[in-house]
Amino acid sequence: MRTQVAIVGAGPAGLLLSQLLHRQGIESVVLESRDREYVERRQRAGMLEQGTTDVLREAGVGERLDREGLVHHGLELRFGGAGHRVPLTELTGRTVTVYAQTEIVKDLVARRLADGGDIRFEAEAVAVDPSAPSVTFRQGGRTHTLECDFVAGCDGFHGVSRPALPGARTYTREYPYAWLGILADVPPSTEELIYANHERGFALHSLRGPKVSRLYLQVAPDEDLSAWSDQRIWDELAARFATDDDWELTPGPITDKSVTPMRSFVAEPMRHDRLFLAGDAAHIVPPTGAKGLNLAVADVTVLAAALTEYYATGSRTLLDSYSDICLRRVWRAEHFSYWMTTLLHVEPGADEFARRLQRSHLDYVVSSTAASTSLAENYVGLPLEGVAS
Repeated sequence: MRTQVAIVGAGPAGLLLSQLLHRQGIESVVLESRDREYVERRQRAGMLEQGTTDVLREAGVGERLDREGLVHHGLELRFGGAGHRVPLTELTGRTVTVYAQTEIVKDLVARRLADGGDIRFEAEAVAVDPSAPSVTFRQGGRTHTLECDFVAGCDGFHGVSRPALPGARTYTREYPYAWLGILADVPPSTEELIYANHERGFALHSLRGPKVSRLYLQVAPDEDLSAWSDQRIWDELAARFATDDDWELTPGPITDKSVTPMRSFVAEPMRHDRLFLAGDAAHIVPPTGAKGLNLAVADVTVLAAALTEYYATGSRTLLDSYSDICLRRVWRAEHFSYWMTTLLHVEPGADEFARRLQRSHLDYVVSSTAASTSLAENYVGLPLEGVAS
């Protein structure tokens, strides 16, 4: 078997890359270890930067996004019993959109299959060769080799692509807290996201649609999920979101709950020979800054442009710059995500001095136009470097 670009992983990064290449007449095969039903049901965050929504529209998968996505022009920082709105659009001229990653994957799978795309589900990649580019995979009890010009490793943190990158240097930071996340069949109690800092810990009120809410609580990394009854979750959320003006959180049936640990991770470079890493295969961010999916989209947008340049002209200029271009954005997003996380979470064992410093920083962010603008610029997403608009 042979193709121009072998893509390992059918998450948003791999599927979007395949779609972008298809629109430029470049062949690809997507290999995914799970079945289609599993891939289309994975729950992930869905806060999209404006640049991400622009890319999805350009890729031909923006119709349902524009119809069902919830456009946001601001967010709320809540602390000390009061809410403080950060007007994202007023400060930056840009918006963010809530649209679940699950729905993006469904849209991309449907589009690729309708266009005759080659997505091979239940095809587990077991080895990647960066120099004589190929991917060895198992499917239907047999082992196959897919030869190609280039390999795109979009197979996540635990995939086989990153270990195939010789000499990569990694940087990691573990955080002393995790998120207990729930999905609930209840209309959101807010029109814009609420990031709450409370002495009991951080909380986030997000949305998944007009009738579904997504909420999170700061908990310990080793938290026992069975200890959290539905009632306990709603009581704790209500306490952390409480305001002096008696704002009310509306509870409802919880349909899903999970505990997610938090880490920062970067592998560099993101390329060796003809193997290119994208998305979680190369970097992980804590979810506070809503950057994970958006970084993956930025990676494959640069990679698609580089491959298009190569096949059109033979030039390797953008291919050779891929890692440097992506890593500049990755490290900016890593810092912003770290900053948002430490600004809003309660450090276990923190003394009163540390708490006062954190409160002072929060007060400054919401009272200074310059500080609010810095938050807003990073939150809505910085311009994409290396890709013509």
